[in-house]
Amino acid sequence: MFRAALTDRLQAAFTAAGIALPEGFSVSVELASDTRFGDYQSNAAMILAKQLKTNPRALAEQIKTALPVDELCSEVSIAGPGFLNFRISPVALATKVQAITADAGCDVVKVAQPKTIVIDFSAPNIAKPMHVGHIRSTFIGDCLARVSRFVGHQVITDNHVGDWGTQFGMIIHGWKTQLNHEELKKHPIQELVRTYKLINAQAKEDEAVLTLCKTELVKLQQGDAENLEIWKECVRLTLVQLEEVYGTLDIEFDHYLGESFYNDALAPLVTDLLAREIATLSEGAAVIFSDGTVGVDDDPFMTRDRETKEWKPLPLIIQKSDGGFLYGTTDLATINYRVQEWKADEIWYVVGAPQQLHFRQVFAAAKRMGHTTEMTHIAFGSILGPDGKMFKTRSGETVGLLEVIEEAIERARAAADEKEQGLSDTEKDEIARIIGGGSVKYAELSQNRLTDYKFSWDKMLSLQGNTAPYLINAYVRTRSIFRKLEGGNVTLTTDVELTEPAEIALAMKLAQFAEATHDVLIDHRPNTLANYLYELANTYHSFYEACHVLNSEGTVRNTRLTLCEATSRVLKTGLGLLGIQTTERM
Repeated sequence: MFRAALTDRLQAAFTAAGIALPEGFSVSVELASDTRFGDYQSNAAMILAKQLKTNPRALAEQIKTALPVDELCSEVSIAGPGFLNFRISPVALATKVQAITADAGCDVVKVAQPKTIVIDFSAPNIAKPMHVGHIRSTFIGDCLARVSRFVGHQVITDNHVGDWGTQFGMIIHGWKTQLNHEELKKHPIQELVRTYKLINAQAKEDEAVLTLCKTELVKLQQGDAENLEIWKECVRLTLVQLEEVYGTLDIEFDHYLGESFYNDALAPLVTDLLAREIATLSEGAAVIFSDGTVGVDDDPFMTRDRETKEWKPLPLIIQKSDGGFLYGTTDLATINYRVQEWKADEIWYVVGAPQQLHFRQVFAAAKRMGHTTEMTHIAFGSILGPDGKMFKTRSGETVGLLEVIEEAIERARAAADEKEQGLSDTEKDEIARIIGGGSVKYAELSQNRLTDYKFSWDKMLSLQGNTAPYLINAYVRTRSIFRKLEGGNVTLTTDVELTEPAEIALAMKLAQFAEATHDVLIDHRPNTLANYLYELANTYHSFYEACHVLNSEGTVRNTRLTLCEATSRVLKTGLGLLGIQTTERM
């Protein structure tokens, strides 16, 4: 990666120039904001000069003289009050492009210190269908897992399904009294949902029904054989449906350890926390209060009263006065397991922004328990309908995830039928599957995860703009060149010379793939990679228009074919990291 190499060289230049860096000072190199002056830039001299109370431009000149970058840069210049600008040489770019075509990993350097990272994402509820609300967690989590593995981390994906809780009292009561077993065979999840809604409505109207549901729940929690069998069947039927959805989405999990997996650990956990005085009894409940080690503004166990403006305790309840456990208890038991059994260095929770306080409390409690594992809540916003409100069906129901994917595929198939390109129905079906599913994924992953966005069929399936069809079409265009070659094959040599501005621009963009890939993990933002791929596709289209490939000869022809091959590989690899497949024709 040029950025990393330049950063290292710049650090060495400070030392070579005899400049002592203050403690905590970090040398950084970034992509140039204005490529007229260079490809990369650094304001390190300006920042350091301010601290040392010296002339920033003079300091930049001193550093430039000591910079060992001759084999990387064709030019190093100083702009303004002391910006250092670096222009990568065509020779260095040519070498990088060749490396991309020669390496299955597109010459992306692995991390120096791999970590074991547990990623908790998707997490649907048992006996309920996946819906559009699961899109963000599922797609973001899968992308982060793919990228983390790609750069060398050991990744464990865990789907912490909601397979335990008060809803099962209603489900079991409904199973025994209202279930249509014939419909269960045909449409298991729909029938479970129908039964649950019916009992839930009855329980709101009739206290006796609510009492029956609570009784069934207690029996389940106490290990009643019949209720356990009903619960197990609900879990089995749901997992079958989940596997179908995840299979359609090309998403896999290493584990499905739901809430029930940790049941036996909850009571001992509470006993331990009480014994260690991390938790205390309050009005019959076991709770974790603030330990006063941080200021109230940063303390997740304190809250400010809206009226009096006074600070008051906001404890994390880990056992209710009636003996019941809560999500916080299960999450702490889950952390124990992931650290002890999987030796997790980091745990990432890809969960919606409304759960921010919950995770702040859980992470703080885990640290008080002695855990040093880094825990991160990767929050995200909401998906909105075209009207700017929560995405729902016309009847107000939550939109099913599988239905969204199926409609995207149907729309992509209809678009394929409109273009007569000599494709068979089987080929069109496969292309529609790739374009449809990829479009929904890309529409999500190209967004800043913290912002809300509007769901738009027309936008996500468009061949124009920042969409999956546009990027996949760019890949198809790279492959079409090789299909036009005699015999369909070409042996690329090391005879690569970059001379034309469009060639150099494309090579520069290709060289930045490794940086974009690593940057995804800096703040867990897949849109960093998506935006890079969009820029690459645009740069390739500009190159394609400016530079004849097949009509050129000799070194020029080989150079341009190598650029096409490198672009093809980066687009395919990059889209694959987003969980999006490619097709050779469309």
